[in-house]
Amino acid sequence: MTHSLANLQSELIAAEIDVLRVIYADIIGTIRSKDLLVSELDKIHHGGPTFCQGVWVTTTQGGVLDGADVLSNGLEDFVTQIVPETWRALPWEPGVAYVVAGANNPDMTPNELAPRTLLERMVNEYKAIGLVPVAGPELEFYIADVNDDGTYRRAINPTGRVYTSGATVDPKGTFLHLLRMLDRLRIGVFAGNHEFSPSQYEINIWHSEALDACDRIWMLKAGVKDVIARLGQAATFAGKPWSDEGGSGFHLHLSVESPTGENLMHDASAPDGLSATARHMIAGIMEHAPALVAICNPTVNAFRRLGPDTLAPYRANWGLDNRSAMVRIPPERGGGTRLEIRLGDGAANAYLMTAALLAAGLDGIRRELEPPAAAVGYAYEDESRPVLPMTLGDALDALRADERLIELMGGPLVDVFEVMKRDEIERFTEVVGAELPDEVTEWEVKEYFLDL
Repeated sequence: MTHSLANLQSELIAAEIDVLRVIYADIIGTIRSKDLLVSELDKIHHGGPTFCQGVWVTTTQGGVLDGADVLSNGLEDFVTQIVPETWRALPWEPGVAYVVAGANNPDMTPNELAPRTLLERMVNEYKAIGLVPVAGPELEFYIADVNDDGTYRRAINPTGRVYTSGATVDPKGTFLHLLRMLDRLRIGVFAGNHEFSPSQYEINIWHSEALDACDRIWMLKAGVKDVIARLGQAATFAGKPWSDEGGSGFHLHLSVESPTGENLMHDASAPDGLSATARHMIAGIMEHAPALVAICNPTVNAFRRLGPDTLAPYRANWGLDNRSAMVRIPPERGGGTRLEIRLGDGAANAYLMTAALLAAGLDGIRRELEPPAAAVGYAYEDESRPVLPMTLGDALDALRADERLIELMGGPLVDVFEVMKRDEIERFTEVVGAELPDEVTEWEVKEYFLDL
């Protein structure tokens, strides 16, 4: 056992934690986990419990595919790498704590199919050129009641309650209880409110270095699902669970700092106050926007959320404080200068999405790319910028065609992601047909509602 795990066991015992829940992200964005007895933690070797690599190629419905030869190589092991400093006691489940884990191969080399491994590598690529990526995730989700037949209905239905709180949008006190539990989880939650659509909510979490931010958003996502389920309801991050209401997005604020914490996105002498680094990052994201759509919107259902007049992206564009653009530059400058990438779907894998966006931004920095002109006004109508892929199949085609982004991200992980998603499209087509119908289907609810 490493010294860090020895210290972890002592800390957990002192905090009266007897069960450690090891959580990590698979490729499709499902939260995978194992409960360890703290009393036995001193017998854990190599950094954490082992799992079958088949988890990387397992669908939400239990099918096991063969991406990156995982199946044909005999479903080998990988070894989770517990990150001791991430542990957090669960206030709603006394005696239990979350801890985030990365993944190694049995020979202790990094497992290249683990999304957290990819993000860690991208962060190190930035640090090698003197930049520290900072991320601020924003996730929307719905709270639903569960019908006797196992289907779901929105917990409330009044419209027009955006940016509100209290009993009119939370009559059972569910959201208030959730906010309090997440506060006590110590993951940097600081606020929350009802969002645009009935039963839709958002919880705000502080920004931090990208890997830490994604670890905390992973615990937030796990906590939201767990707390709501214990109340007999259900929480879903699926992009468009209801045909008649808006989608749930995953907006990501990105910036870079110097090793001493100075924001490097701001330049008071430059146009719009944006530094050359900021402009290069915007340009890189614009360059790779079609391919990024697949990573940021990784489900058939996600494409119900995108399109014109949706407050979700439609074109590969950017704008100054413009919410109709794919990349919005918030008005703050100085230490608050950042990009807000509005492309993500609520079901996106936080590690994989952040890594892909950082990879695109890094390509822009390395090649010193310059962005197109900023969109002005209602950007959906600006035909000077191309329309993004509007189906998962088209987005996967764009990803496969983007050899530079695949090289930056690492081929095997992208290969498995594509295998999983092509299978998803095929299964959808077999049941529903080739075209996405107007109404959200039972297949989509079963596939996405609880698992992503």
